Amino acid sequence: MNNILKNIKTIRENLGYSQEYVASKIGMAQNSYGLIENGKRGLDYDKLEQIAIAFNCKVIDIITYPKTYVDSSTIENYEKISVTFEVSPDKRDILLNLVTKKE
Repeated sequence: MNNILKNIKTIRENLGYSQEYVASKIGMAQNSYGLIENGKRGLDYDKLEQIAIAFNCKVIDIITYPKTYVDSSTIENYEKISVTFEVSPDKRDILLNLVTKKE
């Protein structure tokens, strides 16, 4: 949970939002919101979702920050996808045949 709270604070600061601004967007007092960011008040999923809406992002993007979660609907319009990973030399040819195989 601490990583999520740290991510919330970092994203808020990167957006240039004050605690007061975010608190007003999610319908709570600034001091209550500050307690959430500092881990002194619980954060339930509903509040996390409201914060994501205030940040104009998805909950998963807050959780995985600074990486952005990408789902299949995001990449389906692209013709090429680049994937990098290590594979042993004996498996390289097998993998290349699978990837480049024409249907």
